Amino acid sequence: MNSLLRTLRRHRGPLLLGAALTVTTPALAFDDAEKAEMGAFIREYLIANPEVMIEVQQALETKQQAGLQERAGEAIAASASALFEAPGDVALGNPDGDVTVVEFFDYNCGYCKRAHADMKAIIASDDNVRVILKEFPILGPDSIGAHRISMAFRALAPEQYGEFQDALMTGERADEASALAVAAELGVEEAALRDKLADPEIDAQIRQSYELADALGISGTPSYVIGDEAVYGAMGAEFLIQKIENVRSCDSATC
Repeated sequence: MNSLLRTLRRHRGPLLLGAALTVTTPALAFDDAEKAEMGAFIREYLIANPEVMIEVQQALETKQQAGLQERAGEAIAASASALFEAPGDVALGNPDGDVTVVEFFDYNCGYCKRAHADMKAIIASDDNVRVILKEFPILGPDSIGAHRISMAFRALAPEQYGEFQDALMTGERADEASALAVAAELGVEEAALRDKLADPEIDAQIRQSYELADALGISGTPSYVIGDEAVYGAMGAEFLIQKIENVRSCDSATC
């Protein structure tokens, strides 16, 4: 044991430290004194080389991200119809576009409001992209109220949904009252919206968004599905554009 520690001290590399940490065979079982000596060495090494902990954290995050994407890919394949072709969805951009971007959003998410400009820029610059917006109210009662009105509006006036969604996303805090006000400006009366809210399909579609998000590992907004990958967070227009181009060039979001 002492010779092993002397060797480790002479060669203070992460590989040897890792070897020391993973020695578990019965032939090299450590007694209490040896364990204490090994613990002291590991502590000494980490204090002298704290950057190792950063490397470990980065490796852990990479492994976790790979596992998350693997599960997301399986969920995308299993739920393709609900993600890309749900009957109640309205496609913005080109409804026959060759690449579909699915966005999960909350009207009161500050990151979503900033990312909204990215999506508008992508639609304006790419006439062959299709965008599906999944109503995903996760920021409290105001969000739920705004999204339920939004769902009713979408069902009644799908051709104006993009304009409605843009108005709420670029406005102040959204709630039922502000959503009703935007709808009225676009010519859809409150009475008609109230009638539509009684349709159980409204809440069923919101529940479906929650279920899809859970399967995809989505816990915040905005989040996206592009091709075979989930994208978590507001990553910026250039990042999303690259994913779109990857799908076109190699049929995968990562080539």
